[in-house]
Amino acid sequence: MRVGEVRHPERAAWGKPLDGVRVLAVEQMQALPYATQLLAHLGAEVVKIEPPERGDAGRASLPAITDEDGRTVGATYLRNNLSKQSLALDLRSEEGRALFLRLVPHFDVVAENFKAGAMERLGLGYEALAKLAPGLVYASISGFGHEGSPYADWPAYAPVAEAMAGLYEPSRRPGEPPPVVVAGALGDISSALFAVIGILSALRQRERTGEGQQVDVALYDAMVAMSDMPPFFWSMGLPPEFAAPGNIAICSAFAASDGWFVVAVFREHQFERLARAVGHPEWCDDERFATREGWAAHTDSVVRPALEAWARDKTRLEACRALCELGIAAGPSHRPEDLERDPHVASRGMLIEVPRPDAERPMRVVGNPVKLSRVAEGPVTPCPRLGEHSDAVLRRVLDLGDAEIAALREKGVIA
Repeated sequence: MRVGEVRHPERAAWGKPLDGVRVLAVEQMQALPYATQLLAHLGAEVVKIEPPERGDAGRASLPAITDEDGRTVGATYLRNNLSKQSLALDLRSEEGRALFLRLVPHFDVVAENFKAGAMERLGLGYEALAKLAPGLVYASISGFGHEGSPYADWPAYAPVAEAMAGLYEPSRRPGEPPPVVVAGALGDISSALFAVIGILSALRQRERTGEGQQVDVALYDAMVAMSDMPPFFWSMGLPPEFAAPGNIAICSAFAASDGWFVVAVFREHQFERLARAVGHPEWCDDERFATREGWAAHTDSVVRPALEAWARDKTRLEACRALCELGIAAGPSHRPEDLERDPHVASRGMLIEVPRPDAERPMRVVGNPVKLSRVAEGPVTPCPRLGEHSDAVLRRVLDLGDAEIAALREKGVIA
């Protein structure tokens, strides 16, 4: 799918579920920007507030490219800001805050993801804004939430919250440090999804009551929710490692002729089918494999050699297709280039092709995973340049004239 393209244009007459919803986002990095990008995919108008000098902190991340204005723009920003408008506004200045307060009543949602208390110190917290707009939905994403946490003053990145939620301990080997694996954006995106759920829920309740409210999402809470199994199994009297993949049943990666594929066997009938598929029906009567714990204990010593011998002359996809036909869950361990070629990813529009000014080859940004049968996807617009829409937003929302906008720019209030 390309920027500007529309998937299922025949559905366009239905509109989008969030058409008419306006979001004013004071955001940085990934957690909230991913949430508001998803809201934009669903039809919301998202105006992104950025500091005039440097913009969203995600613009300074690495790796980076150079945009049309000659500014360096980082990957974190480029992944999370499609279909938004950038208003460069100095909230540290009194005049900038006053302008922000004038904007608030024209928006349904104000969202921010700074450390708890930062917006309150600027006079822009929920209580202050609710007096201006009682129906306002105010969404906050922070490391530890806005109420009740002894860690409220701690800075937080996703790996810290993931560790605190118990995600790393199950895979830790005795005597070694826990593996800190940041393979994606689990902490940020899960927080974003919970924020979207909260925002949509608050908007729905406002339809009934006319009243807005604050949506308070903590990164740590989101990681506890995503962790799920470690605290539950511990409460059953089981050790932390019980929750690790491959410590019960078979859940591991195996080699094929062109790379790795993952097999997950959690039920007895699946194990029996796997044993027969790889030419070892005797495993079904072997005492070593009488329990799921036994399957796990002998995966590397017995199952792996047999399964990899069976897969030696097969590609990852061929091996997985053969196992899936038997009802055994398996899938290739994809490299980035595999995702670009994957027919599922293409047919579902899950990679969006975004042109980049510093190279011929376009970038690939993830698409909208929420598929609705009466909603067309797209068109998507590229990530905005810093302050690209400042004038247009102020004219449209506040009806400011050219002279007033020019004066604000001269003072450095906007850019």
